[in-house]
Amino acid sequence: MVFGKVFTEGRSDAIRAAEAALPEGGRVLEVGVGTGISLPHYQRSTRLVAVDLSDAMLDKARARKARLELDNVEDIQVMDAEAMRFEDDSFEVVMAQYIITSCPNPERALDEFVRVAKPGGDIIITTRIGANLGLRGRIEKFLMPLTTKLGFRTEFPYTRYENWAKMNGRVELVENTSLPPLGHFSMLRYRKLAE
Repeated sequence: MVFGKVFTEGRSDAIRAAEAALPEGGRVLEVGVGTGISLPHYQRSTRLVAVDLSDAMLDKARARKARLELDNVEDIQVMDAEAMRFEDDSFEVVMAQYIITSCPNPERALDEFVRVAKPGGDIIITTRIGANLGLRGRIEKFLMPLTTKLGFRTEFPYTRYENWAKMNGRVELVENTSLPPLGHFSMLRYRKLAE
């Protein structure tokens, strides 16, 4: 009810980027799909697989798929972003919208996204980027105990993504775009390097 509206524009931008990167016949994996709020915004020609850790949320996604007759959604499964059961190199695009800061081990989830993406495929992440400095940075640090209990981190600097990409060594950053509201969020688009 609240976050659906707040993230509408960012979600739309990410879906457009995913579909632009998708070769004909390719598939998108959306990790952390939740209640499936994003599913109807994909083109009906876009083949999708969706996963989330919460089966109760996925029940709502399954109901949305059935109600809206989203035949392009091939599968909806319970799965942990940090330990997915897909084969290596399975998807042309891996999408994760607003979930990285809620993962217990974000770098492990990011490594999994790279593992299941095909070489040359895109990994698209919409995420909150922490300020780290100034008044906003101090406020984020102050709110961290509360937001952690709610399941996400306010303090998550961009340097964490930079360090992860260097350590992983199998991706290159191809886009870093500021998203609304107020530029507190970003869309990061990585490409998996060809082996």
